[in-house]
Amino acid sequence: MHIGERRLAERYALDSTAGVKLLLSEYHALIGRQYQGDYDAVVLLTDMATAIDQAGLTDRQRQALTLVYVDDLTQAKAGEAMGGLAKDAVNHLLDRAIEAISEVYWYWSRHDEGYTILSTKGESE
Repeated sequence: MHIGERRLAERYALDSTAGVKLLLSEYHALIGRQYQGDYDAVVLLTDMATAIDQAGLTDRQRQALTLVYVDDLTQAKAGEAMGGLAKDAVNHLLDRAIEAISEVYWYWSRHDEGYTILSTKGESE
């Protein structure tokens, strides 16, 4: 594995929900880095968009992801924008969405599609 890829894999551990949350929380920084010629940022953003598309998210989950991670709203404000949902409901939507996205990355890692498993997810399955 190329040293830059290993550094990114260790930083994000995308087959875990914690890694996906970290990646999503750094969305705006990655957007900025891509315009500075950072190829790794471009790859991460492209793969993230693909993983989101393949995760089978509901419209509400996609909306919650967009409002919180792209539009930078708090979960409470996102709930208001989603028609008065409680913060806990938004949190639940985000948790399920992030879990589904991490499953896509886990699948990719198990099928030699460019990701290495760094977490213990699925080891006992």
